[in-house]
Amino acid sequence: MNVLSIGWGLVLGFTIVDRFQEGGTLGMTLVLLCLLIAVFFSFKAFTGLAGSEAEFSKNKKLIQHAALLGLVISFMNSLLGLIGAFDAIESAGDIAPDVLAGGLKITLLSPLFGLLVFIIGHISSFVLTWMRKAELGQEN
Repeated sequence: MNVLSIGWGLVLGFTIVDRFQEGGTLGMTLVLLCLLIAVFFSFKAFTGLAGSEAEFSKNKKLIQHAALLGLVISFMNSLLGLIGAFDAIESAGDIAPDVLAGGLKITLLSPLFGLLVFIIGHISSFVLTWMRKAELGQEN
């Protein structure tokens, strides 16, 4: 029964939303915003493949910058979470290893999402470059 509920949770996205909130709502929202910006400029670049080289290069760089910014923000969010966790451990004095492991797992959610944004941005940039070369190669 537990496997079925986990499967439906993954399908409906409850687990993803929970993980998003666990990773730190502000930091994860900023990383999500970077993803949306990268996707926006990707669509803009895909629609203007046959346009000028300057416009294409500008959109491609904006995709890469947004993806990199998402990665950097995610690592900053993770470090801020670690600092807060170590402050709590320091004030508590003694802490169980399973609580520490759970906290470290939560801390790694933000960089994981940031890496996903970075990978999506760079795959988009790679595909855009490949399609641009194919588009210009057909016209010659």
